[in-house]
Amino acid sequence: MTAIDVQQPRASAPSLGRIRSAARLAWLHLRCRRVPAALVALAGCGVFLWASLAYRWWLGTGPAAAEMPMMMEGCAAAIIAVTTYTPLGETERATGRWLPTLRLATALALCGAAIGFLAAGAAVATDPRTGVALFGGVLPVARNVLGMAGIGLLCSLATGGLLAWVGPLAFMAVSQFALIANHSWPWTWPARPPTDRGGWIAAMAILAVALIAYTIRGPRVTPSDNV
Repeated sequence: MTAIDVQQPRASAPSLGRIRSAARLAWLHLRCRRVPAALVALAGCGVFLWASLAYRWWLGTGPAAAEMPMMMEGCAAAIIAVTTYTPLGETERATGRWLPTLRLATALALCGAAIGFLAAGAAVATDPRTGVALFGGVLPVARNVLGMAGIGLLCSLATGGLLAWVGPLAFMAVSQFALIANHSWPWTWPARPPTDRGGWIAAMAILAVALIAYTIRGPRVTPSDNV
């Protein structure tokens, strides 16, 4: 037996330990932000969207059929925004260099989960024989969830995670009025056609700015956040 043979098993132990530590850190990060509960809530949004389509709960035909899906997209974005809150407050910011990476990964993963649940609910409800289908397909779902989630992340920088849900829901209400009044502004992208370039640019610009700011700075920590 050579010295190399003796050292190889020992070298693998620290690597395995680092993997376990990283996994534990990620799990604690998700738990303190109630991400498992958020996933259940996002799945509920998908179920509600399925029911609204299958049982024809929408409020009109044509573009007006986007009103109920838009509500679910706003609710999904509000759920994502609330996960920015952590009861650990300032103490978490001293945990190390991985915190910004975990913030970014969690936000993107939740956005993907929200889009997936809503798309799955719409797919299950789709029935070509009766004409039941999600207006515009999955494209507006992705655009609206990503853009409104960006608004929620930006709100968390100013209000903290506990109140960050206000931004997406308020924007959703404004977009509902724009849809009803047939207004077409790029900054009310949920009311614009699914392939509208201006709407996509506005939504993705908000998301990009929000992800950068949220990843670097994190949500605002107020005295109430530390209770």
